[in-house]
Amino acid sequence: MSWMKWLPWRFVVRHVARKHGFLDPIALLSRLHSFAQPSDVGEPIELLRAGVVFHARGLINSRVIQHNLDWVWPYWIEKQFDPLDPSFIPRAFSITHINLSHRNWTAVGHPDVDELPIVDPRGLLTPFFDGWSLDGWLMAKDGRCLLPSRIPDARQRQELGQGVSVTTESAMAGMKLTNRAWVELENGVPVCKMRLRAQSDTEGSLVLALRPSNPEGIAFIHKAHLSRERNAWTIDGHKSVSFSRPAGRHHVSDYTHGDVHIHLQDRDDQTEGVCDVGMVTAAALFTVKPGETTEITASVPLSERSARLPSPDAWTEEREGHAKLVCPDAKYQFLYDAAVVSLILHSPDDVYPGPFTYKRFWFRDAAFIINALLSVGLTGRAERALERFPDRQTTMGYFRSQEGEWDSNGQVLWILQRFFQLTGTKPGAHWHGPIKRGSRWIGRKRLKENLDAPHAGLLPAGFSAEHLGPNDYYFWDDFWGLAGLHAASEMLAEFNIEESKEIAREADNFAHAIDRSLEKCQQRLGRLAIPASPYRRLDAGAIGSLAFGYPAQLCEPDDPRLLDLANFLIEHCFVKDAFYQDMIHSGLNAYLTLHVAQVLLRAGDPRHVDLMDAVADLASSTGQWPEAIHPGTGGGCMGDGHHVWASAEWVLMIRNCFVREEGERLVLCAGIPQRWLDQSRPISFGPAPTTFGSVSVSISPNPDGDPEVVWTADWHGAEPEISVQLPGHDPIMAKKGANSVTLERQGQEA
Repeated sequence: MSWMKWLPWRFVVRHVARKHGFLDPIALLSRLHSFAQPSDVGEPIELLRAGVVFHARGLINSRVIQHNLDWVWPYWIEKQFDPLDPSFIPRAFSITHINLSHRNWTAVGHPDVDELPIVDPRGLLTPFFDGWSLDGWLMAKDGRCLLPSRIPDARQRQELGQGVSVTTESAMAGMKLTNRAWVELENGVPVCKMRLRAQSDTEGSLVLALRPSNPEGIAFIHKAHLSRERNAWTIDGHKSVSFSRPAGRHHVSDYTHGDVHIHLQDRDDQTEGVCDVGMVTAAALFTVKPGETTEITASVPLSERSARLPSPDAWTEEREGHAKLVCPDAKYQFLYDAAVVSLILHSPDDVYPGPFTYKRFWFRDAAFIINALLSVGLTGRAERALERFPDRQTTMGYFRSQEGEWDSNGQVLWILQRFFQLTGTKPGAHWHGPIKRGSRWIGRKRLKENLDAPHAGLLPAGFSAEHLGPNDYYFWDDFWGLAGLHAASEMLAEFNIEESKEIAREADNFAHAIDRSLEKCQQRLGRLAIPASPYRRLDAGAIGSLAFGYPAQLCEPDDPRLLDLANFLIEHCFVKDAFYQDMIHSGLNAYLTLHVAQVLLRAGDPRHVDLMDAVADLASSTGQWPEAIHPGTGGGCMGDGHHVWASAEWVLMIRNCFVREEGERLVLCAGIPQRWLDQSRPISFGPAPTTFGSVSVSISPNPDGDPEVVWTADWHGAEPEISVQLPGHDPIMAKKGANSVTLERQGQEA
């Protein structure tokens, strides 16, 4: 739209703003841009759109919540708005009120079903994406009310039996309420269930409550109607909630008359509520007799039949098809099993990094999540997601999930090669074009190598991983671009040797440009550690430069630049043994902590176990991590409350502790915690795909003697070199054809 260049729109905007007493937005944007390197894309429209939607909700929250604190609100609001709670956040000049201290929830669902209901830490169930919620209360006849979101303590767990469910138990003074939520198939239709069980020492009522809110804030309900049989709600004319038995009493309220909680003891019974501002609340009451258990189940159909009919035996099938962990550490065991479930739920076709805030697609998150799927044998899910990648590639070769990300092409090419390596297959003809265009895009995107600047030959300035700082020439992008070129060169050799050599030359030139820039950084900083960009001091944003060693493996495990960076981060950017990202995230990051742990593991540094333990301690009782965690409260403070990238990193960390590739060598058992060996129960992992073939590993600990490591494998080709590196024991290079070794403790005399 070239006409935009000559229209005096900047003058008009300035004139209107000044006329009404506002700051000049053009001058303000210019000031903002001056803090970043010049870039093709200032702020990607996708992020701006998401931010506007997020804060629009926050603006509504600010107009509703603080003026109605007598309502029963979700757990995060009850905590964040309580002046005596450590989670309290003063509102003062805040234009929007958003969840900044308890961004925690857990997804429930069914394999290959796109809908992912979420459950908050007190059992509040949100069946539909960004929609209204269901809650359970218990009210005694004398007016006392057990409201889970307001009680100081509750017990919550995720159960991974036949399906996946979240159970929340709360109690007070003679009253107990158990809330269980899950998803099951009924005639091929996914149905979200909430089962409430109540016990009381006095007569009372079990309350199923319809709430116009969720873990992000207000979620409008304009109309709710109770069926003639008194066993179902119709909400806004098209959503339905059925009860396992008719309600004894029923009450409805609107914004003007306040929360339905205020009216639970009204004599009059209402069957329909309408509210123009969208704040209908409703409560179905069921009699509770002293000493007896009252149980009701609410059912919410999530969709019509799926295009691909989910299997009723899907959970059994999925659990038979992935690498299993057996270890003596109950917490590690549970977190691994829960993380695998997260991967399964969030890969119906595309892969999602979360069920709520991040239920959308990014190539970056997808690369890590698909790597985890591949590494534990969930190959079909990985392949299904990869097959959708070419549709997102532009005609110029850019793999675009949002404009301005220069890491995406490298990540796509890297994970694509990883798929073929781990499956022992070769790329089909339909991949030739996307690989060639994707790799050439990286070459074209690189800046000129003859620039008299530290960023010569690198990728342009951009916002990169978004949490590294203002737009800059991030090494994160360059390391991924280089890894992608290496991968593309090898894959293209299957189609056209000249194209393969062309990309290999491009990779060599790119590597030289990166090395020149890193040398200038070393001279400027006076140390080897790699900063976030050629122009940055060492800070928390340098976490992105760990991609040099993990997962791209562009350097040796003991590369001094990589290890100096890891040590800098541990010394200056860790809080409570976890990486604290003080830019944007402003919280402890489970998945980034594990990136540091992976670098330490490769280097044979035993501190990786300390970092793993710290991440395990940060997990919720349901086995999840939010993207960033409040250092004080332990609640989520940024991103999705169920962050699947974090789950993927836990799976990858466990896998690499047992089996990982280093060039042409397979390394076994290098990351096993020493404490696991001080007992006699067997330890095992597998079958795990590797670039050499599928491998299962078992360890027979012997606290009083020498442990034995046994492996079985289905190699793609020739057997690789195998190095067994059990901590606390002398490493052994296995003999060709062997499938077991017995290890001696370090320092033990022969």
